[in-house]
Amino acid sequence: MSNLKLSVLDQSPVHDNQPESSGLFSTIELAKACDEAGYHRYWVAEHHDTPGYASPCPEMMVSNVAHATKRIRVGSGGVMLPHYSSFKVAETFKMLEAFHPGRIDLGIGRAPGGNPISSSAISAPRQTIPSEYYPSQTQDLISYLKNDLPSDHPYSRTTIVPSDVGATPVWMLGSSDGSAEIAGVLGAGFVLALFIGTHDRPPEIIQRYKDAFKSGGSLEKPEAIIAVAGICADSKEEAEYIASSHTYWKVQAFRHGARDALFTPEEVMDKKKQLSLSDQAYYDETLATMVTGTPQQCQSRLEQIAELYKVNELMIVNVTHAFKPRVESYKMLAHQFGLQNNV
Repeated sequence: MSNLKLSVLDQSPVHDNQPESSGLFSTIELAKACDEAGYHRYWVAEHHDTPGYASPCPEMMVSNVAHATKRIRVGSGGVMLPHYSSFKVAETFKMLEAFHPGRIDLGIGRAPGGNPISSSAISAPRQTIPSEYYPSQTQDLISYLKNDLPSDHPYSRTTIVPSDVGATPVWMLGSSDGSAEIAGVLGAGFVLALFIGTHDRPPEIIQRYKDAFKSGGSLEKPEAIIAVAGICADSKEEAEYIASSHTYWKVQAFRHGARDALFTPEEVMDKKKQLSLSDQAYYDETLATMVTGTPQQCQSRLEQIAELYKVNELMIVNVTHAFKPRVESYKMLAHQFGLQNNV
């Protein structure tokens, strides 16, 4: 049995060509299963105007998932902070913490979470806060949650209510050493997203985070998580077949700006034959970033990743056309790692 903590990042995909709202209820169902299976955290993502993804409001999903589960920590993965007021985000998560004390995480990021038009619409008639303000915006968020703004801050006389509730831990999501160092300096947790893109992220990124960490922010000691895409099935071939839907979606979305929903694996097998050599190469590179295989193969690979990056927690994200393979994948992993002992 492994000592690794396993957690879940759910992007709320729409399954089986169902109505978009069904993706919200699939998230609730999967969260219940992962709670019972012994996973440590369950985080939900933010996507705007993105075909095939159902949740633009992670704070709403956090509330509903926390209400539907019993034990698992629940958080955002993440709130795209430049779209919003740090004050308002702090108020929202203070209330979530009040309803579910000790179970809420606040994951934040600075990606748009959608296309340029939807990103503009979110902030209209204001402008999205420029990325260079992200560190100071995060610092404000942490201070608001702790109700300890510096005396010379323009909003130092404000109080986030309910003020008797503890500060929700803040985690910064990123895929570069820049985000890692910001998270460390501000005393936040850090999640390194290996599932974004195909380029290498050396383990030195996590070390830079730890070296930069200053206590007194959101956390008292550095805590890092590696987030990775993964599909577990009865065979390596079956896992890659199931993963083909999302792999092909990434090829079309990131190389051609396509806005299609997920195709079935059967459809992808046919469409793959029409890929250009460069698109096929990108498909193969994307698939290679995923952890796929039998429970034993996945455990071996995940433990290698944890050892390489020197972390004790991994966060698994998977997107499939059908719902059942997603649930089974998480259940298989939980059984292989002996997570049921956490329940």
